[in-house]
Amino acid sequence: MNDIFCKGKERTGSRSRTFWRWAGALCIPAALSVLFQLLHSKRAVMNFWVFHVMGPGERLLGRLWSRVPVSVMEWLIALFLAGNLVWLVRAVAGLVHRRGLGRSFRRLLALGAAWLWLWCAFCWMWRAAYYADTFAQRSGLSDRACSVEELAAVTRYFAQNAARLAGQVPRDGAGHFAADRETVFQTGPEVYENLTREFPCLAMDPVRAKPIFFSRLQSRLGFTGMYFPFTGEANVNVDAPACLVPATIAHEMAHQRMVASELEANFVGIAACVTGEDVTYQYSGYLMGLIQLCNALYDVAPQTWQAIARSTFTAELSQDWQDNNQYWAAMRSPVEDRAEQVYDSFLKGNGQSLGIRSYGACVDLLVTYFGPAAGVG
Repeated sequence: MNDIFCKGKERTGSRSRTFWRWAGALCIPAALSVLFQLLHSKRAVMNFWVFHVMGPGERLLGRLWSRVPVSVMEWLIALFLAGNLVWLVRAVAGLVHRRGLGRSFRRLLALGAAWLWLWCAFCWMWRAAYYADTFAQRSGLSDRACSVEELAAVTRYFAQNAARLAGQVPRDGAGHFAADRETVFQTGPEVYENLTREFPCLAMDPVRAKPIFFSRLQSRLGFTGMYFPFTGEANVNVDAPACLVPATIAHEMAHQRMVASELEANFVGIAACVTGEDVTYQYSGYLMGLIQLCNALYDVAPQTWQAIARSTFTAELSQDWQDNNQYWAAMRSPVEDRAEQVYDSFLKGNGQSLGIRSYGACVDLLVTYFGPAAGVG
């Protein structure tokens, strides 16, 4: 009788422990996600979390993972997706064959819990940055709207500088941009030195960005890089045209500095490049900025843009411009269009009202910051 009683207690205790494990696995991330939704509109709370907890924590992770020469992000994503696939196949197989239905249900529940934890972590380790003070607010730099005349003046300024530097960067026999990739990545940590003196809010112990192994896949999806908050890594697509890789490195490094908005990260990356000491980064920054300015100016004054291009473009600059346009035209696909729509929805859902157009909207900051040098104002 005592043995039967003890076994009954063991089964009851086992069921109780199982219940509490599942309750914790599902309820804790759900509660934390709800807490984020309740707090994300409170700017003071988000500022404290992002700039005193989240940011320092991710920079520490970035320094730790910088000891690994390859992108840890890619390995983690690949392992996570592969594990999801295997787990899902086994769960579905159990349901189809009606064997171990309880086990299959628990597998599906565990898979749901894993994604719920991932979403919770993403909210607290990156989405929070969209609700903290912006770079413009932290730096005091105005992002006022600009007139067509101001836009044209700064566009000409960028075109002239890009043309001036185009012949000073390494090129191959056919005239294509040919700076050594390893050198570009090694130089990356130094690119923010001058800009951080002007804007101390961008200061941090720099770490190297990392090339993405599956860069062609990134291009098919329409991405030139990715900041990964779970490792603090700035990851860069190296299959994209090499002339813009330095500026992309600077852009992803802006995200390491808790510049969440794509609008502002693009501006900060460009400003870091052109105010730096390295000619390759300067040229890439001017070229990246010129593309942003061109897209804006062409929409409102196409003839003005064409006149600027005719009067400033050199053979070297034209070559890089053509290489970039041809590459992305070849990469265009329905997959990229869908990925762009998803990312556009994500940006809008986190207060980025212009969505994917935030990349083009950085011209307001470019005109404000570079206007005096271009003779504006």
